[in-house]
Amino acid sequence: MKIVDILVREAVVLDLESRDKRGALGELCAALAAAEPGLESAPLLEVLQAREALQSTGIGEGVAIPHGKLPGLPRLLASFARSRAGVDFESIDGAPTHLFFLLVVPEHAGGAHLKALARISRFFRDEAFRKALLEAGSRAEIVAAIEQEDARF
Repeated sequence: MKIVDILVREAVVLDLESRDKRGALGELCAALAAAEPGLESAPLLEVLQAREALQSTGIGEGVAIPHGKLPGLPRLLASFARSRAGVDFESIDGAPTHLFFLLVVPEHAGGAHLKALARISRFFRDEAFRKALLEAGSRAEIVAAIEQEDARF
């Protein structure tokens, strides 16, 4: 599975305004809902908040991978957002989160969402990739960095 195949490019956010988890999730949901016909922000936000209540998806090193299963969703969707200032996302290392990769999957996605999560996690282990995303000056540069990383695996 290639992440570029599920990435909603129009939902990429260059700089989140929110500095807290709820606000950042809200911005991610609003951007994805605005770019994806038929997707509503409020139910998506509820799913993500329920997942975050179990354990933060802030995996450390400035990265979070919020994800959830949404009933009625026809296919896997992904988006990306960056926060230059950082968000208190209750990350496992306690550090501010700057890079967010949102993954939303159909309710009965089976193992597809686990493969996508594993792939995204592998991307973020690469310090050069994280740096490229932090330094990108445009949505096109962010998408190009993701495409380049996706081609490596």
